[in-house]
Amino acid sequence: MKEVNQILLDLKRKIFKPVYFFCGEEAYYIDLLSDYIEYNALDEADREFNQNVVYGKDVDLTGVLGLAKQFPMMSDYQVVIVKEAQNIKEFNKSADGGDTSKGNSNSSTQQLITYLQNPQPTTILVFAFKYKSIDKRSAIAKALQKSSVFIESNKLYDNQLPEWITNLVKEKNYKINPKATFLLAEFLGNDLSKISNEIDKLLINLPEGNEITAELIQDNIGISKDYNVFELQDALAKKDVLKANQIVNYFAANEKEHPSVLILSSLYGYFSKILKYHFITDKSKFAAASALGVNPFFVDGYAKAAANYSTLKLKHIFSYLKQADLKSKGIDNASIPNGELLKELVFKILH
Repeated sequence: MKEVNQILLDLKRKIFKPVYFFCGEEAYYIDLLSDYIEYNALDEADREFNQNVVYGKDVDLTGVLGLAKQFPMMSDYQVVIVKEAQNIKEFNKSADGGDTSKGNSNSSTQQLITYLQNPQPTTILVFAFKYKSIDKRSAIAKALQKSSVFIESNKLYDNQLPEWITNLVKEKNYKINPKATFLLAEFLGNDLSKISNEIDKLLINLPEGNEITAELIQDNIGISKDYNVFELQDALAKKDVLKANQIVNYFAANEKEHPSVLILSSLYGYFSKILKYHFITDKSKFAAASALGVNPFFVDGYAKAAANYSTLKLKHIFSYLKQADLKSKGIDNASIPNGELLKELVFKILH
């Protein structure tokens, strides 16, 4: 996020604002910014007397503002960080649509609105409001958007993950190949914190500037080299019946590590791209990659798959996927194990 990068740049330059409000479903950026302030805004010697870290379930806005209005001791700033701020009851009331500030000038929400209009210049006040967003129609949210550094961090779409992973690795002065990027995105999902932590583990023993490969991921993150969604998609694309059945049998025998809901989601996305490829006018590698939202490395694979699956066959495949999804959720399902559903699905796709 460009806004996050700008805030980090300002923080590194010791350019501080009086109030920060970080919210949204994606916790990664909220933690990134609030943690940076916690460990870098003040020197270590100043933190003991000039830094307060509190949790939303333990405080109310009145208590937070009481801390914010204090003066630093022998320091230019004091820092007040409210973690899990979504648990502050006043924020919950506002988020539910109740504007507690109306008609009550002494309410804690009105106190915060008043504080935002004239914040303590020597205080850095940070709210980390995670896993959801504050109701932006409320008076308190409008005041925060107007008078604080307000960041809303939303979950990335699946097709945005590969680029995000590539950029994160690049920022750390390493490289990552497209297949490795795909494996991370498919195996870890769109939990950015989890992806970041796993990448950090991979880099511990990898010399700076080197490349993260699929083999390195398979060896260190517990992804089977031969039995993963990427290999299943590849086998289906080539109509390699033996390999596809070997993989799906492995999935069926290891359902906890390979939940059907994730596999079905991946297959739906994969076959959606194959269908889209059929209708791309310019099928040159880079034009097709742009249209599909993938790395050019994968375009040849989609081209081969499109040659093996007509638009009519793809129509049937989407029907099979929908049926399998409904059955996996217990709808029209006579207690068929999910592993058996996957086997049946793969058979229908290949025949």
